[in-house]
Amino acid sequence: MFFVYILQSKKDKQLYIGYSSNLFRRYKEHNLGLVESTKPRKPFNLVYYESYASKQDAVKREQNLKLRAKALQQLKKRIKNCFEE
Repeated sequence: MFFVYILQSKKDKQLYIGYSSNLFRRYKEHNLGLVESTKPRKPFNLVYYESYASKQDAVKREQNLKLRAKALQQLKKRIKNCFEE
């Protein structure tokens, strides 16, 4: 199983989108500062995730959310109460 996830920084409220085959291990790594790209923005809340049987589908969805503003905006509308302001 593969997961596409969205984290929200408690520090600056910005979002981070990623994928992993082990969601909870990866979430822990982000919060421990073990991920170089998110280290300065920790700690994080896990605000959303989707699961996929295929790695290819998870990667495609992650890229879709990162590269297509409209896809992310639609998702943010759907889960608007999950975010901290």
